[in-house]
Amino acid sequence: MTWKELEFIFNRALGFTFSRRKICFTTAVLVSCGMLIVLCRALAAKAGDYVTLSLTFLPIFFCSAVLLALGILLIRIYHHEVKKLPVSYSRTLSASKDLLMEVAYLSIPLVLVYLGLWTSMGIFYLLKGIPIIGNALGVIFSFGPFLLLLVFFLVCFVSILILFFLTPTISLKSEVRTEVVEKGWKRLKHNPFSNLFLLFLGLVPLLFVTALMVLAAFLTGRNYFEAEKAIEVGFQWFVMMIPFCALLAPAVIFFFNFAVECHVLMFKKMLREESGAS
Repeated sequence: MTWKELEFIFNRALGFTFSRRKICFTTAVLVSCGMLIVLCRALAAKAGDYVTLSLTFLPIFFCSAVLLALGILLIRIYHHEVKKLPVSYSRTLSASKDLLMEVAYLSIPLVLVYLGLWTSMGIFYLLKGIPIIGNALGVIFSFGPFLLLLVFFLVCFVSILILFFLTPTISLKSEVRTEVVEKGWKRLKHNPFSNLFLLFLGLVPLLFVTALMVLAAFLTGRNYFEAEKAIEVGFQWFVMMIPFCALLAPAVIFFFNFAVECHVLMFKKMLREESGAS
């Protein structure tokens, strides 16, 4: 992978990012995810620590499945745009219907992992709540919540890997098979440094825009919001969430455009090296 190749795929992915129809479509999907995040945030406003912790991670698992489906559609649209073919969103959605149904089953393991971690975390909170000896047990078993939270974050990282490495492979297939995971793992294992560097590069615009907006949202909530009821807090966050999603949409589109560009580039490089070695 040369600097010219990296510059070319980055610029092409960025060039096909700022499409009005694509941004509107992506914003609508992100708003559906944002509604769940706002709902969970409103429910957690007056809840206990255990429920608050659970509601913090619940939207992440749901949004990962939605973003995977969104990525498939965006990559298929991008494929048509690069080849200068006519783009029809309704036709693309109709042609991808069966594939999206199969992709929905990929989220089931993540949901089961979430339920298992959530239940395990509840056991430690129950131990901590036992009268007299609860605090002592909480100190002794404090490693448990630490490890569970670590697993939560690791699963979130795995979700990002799936979105970057598996979404392009799935998008270019007509059905989901086990070979999809094998191809993604083969690509990552072949050149971990280059692949992880490309992942980081694809995340830079997303992380930068998200960090700025989260900071602005935090300061707005702290200095401007005065509502105390959960429903009022939820409505305020919902209104602010709409421009948040609209501003985030270009970064999400670029992420998937860049993901498929990296997928094609790295597989071509891998095939060249394998043919040269043979």
